[in-house]
Amino acid sequence: MPTAFVLINTEIGSEANVLGTLKKVEGVDEAFAVYGVYDIIARVKADTMDKLKEIVTWRIRRLDKVRSTLTMIVVEGSK
Repeated sequence: MPTAFVLINTEIGSEANVLGTLKKVEGVDEAFAVYGVYDIIARVKADTMDKLKEIVTWRIRRLDKVRSTLTMIVVEGSK
């Protein structure tokens, strides 16, 4: 199952609102507010790579108050 971690920068003061909205997006498995260079990190899963790209491009990156994203597609995982 294609998986990616998406690091998200939001507009100042909108982290909680974006996090709440993000958790409702189909394909977002987990999302956390974090300290550091980025404001939120999300794990996204989809049935296909095309669906994964669609979720990141059309659903996450276009959320209101999202300023920028960095997507890291998982190549190999472990349990």
